[in-house]
Amino acid sequence: MTARHARLSLAAVSPLLLIALSCKGGEATRTTTAAATVSRHADAVAPAEVAPTESRSPAPTAAPAAAPEPAAAYSDAEAAFTAGRFSEAAEGFESYTKARPENPWGFYMLGLSTWKAGNPGEALQAFDQALALDPHHTKSLLNSSRVLLELARPAEALDRLHAALAVDPESGVAYRLIGRAQAQLGAVDSAEAAYRRAIALDERDAWAINNLGVLYLDRGRAGDALPPLARAVQLRGNAPVFQNNLGQALERSGYFGAAREAYEAALAADSSYPKAAVGLERVTGREDQPSFGPLDLDALALTFEGQVQEWRDAVGTDTEGMARDDGSPQDSVQIQDSVPQ
Repeated sequence: MTARHARLSLAAVSPLLLIALSCKGGEATRTTTAAATVSRHADAVAPAEVAPTESRSPAPTAAPAAAPEPAAAYSDAEAAFTAGRFSEAAEGFESYTKARPENPWGFYMLGLSTWKAGNPGEALQAFDQALALDPHHTKSLLNSSRVLLELARPAEALDRLHAALAVDPESGVAYRLIGRAQAQLGAVDSAEAAYRRAIALDERDAWAINNLGVLYLDRGRAGDALPPLARAVQLRGNAPVFQNNLGQALERSGYFGAAREAYEAALAADSSYPKAAVGLERVTGREDQPSFGPLDLDALALTFEGQVQEWRDAVGTDTEGMARDDGSPQDSVQIQDSVPQ
């Protein structure tokens, strides 16, 4: 039986985890950079959701070189976005916004496309145009905050996230992104509280759960990081980022055999994942030096689910101060290592 299936009693978890079990609140994201690219702390970006309101018009027959009707232009651009041809999609949505400058969804999709094409500055401008048309356009508020986090402008991101919460006070995504912003600001306690709130609102938010584990890991609390990272992998075992982060926590806790399995799982999901390859090389051939006794990742994930239920029971508590508190920058321990953000 592998080290992954060994048994870990709850008493063997680090004292910090036991303290956390009695607390109400918190969660976080993982990356050693501020980028919103796939990383320890990054989260998924929603694809196109809403088509324009116009009905499709037949293509002109007398002038084949003419621009397509707006609805057709939107549909073609959306198809390019879905296929991953983001530069082509950006051109299409730019054409659409010129024909229908009153529709915020066109600028929203232009923002998503230009961002995915690698132009965050242009994306931010497009999101701003969508918000000028509709200040309550929640998706533009959320995704522009992601761009601002990528540009290392977390304070500005927080302003937009608070605006998003004013529209939708129960947005778990907004709280997850608040966690990322607070972590960038060094406000680790506020980041933890925001992540917990996000998880309480959606106990299957694997990104928020992963980010909370990474936040613990960055603070040198590998034992506390194990339960949320085990749960994140349980929810999405095919995510190389989650497997790699779990491998880091296991490695730092002295469970080198289990860490090797996690790194191997990351590479099975993405054979080109360099950080997992480096981690695998680092632990191969090392004998376990367990910090917390016998290991049972399923039991740790179950322990975390119990914590989440406590947070859900307390979900009615005041969260405004939690979300806005800048916390104490000196509380943040940033560990620079090979784990993806």
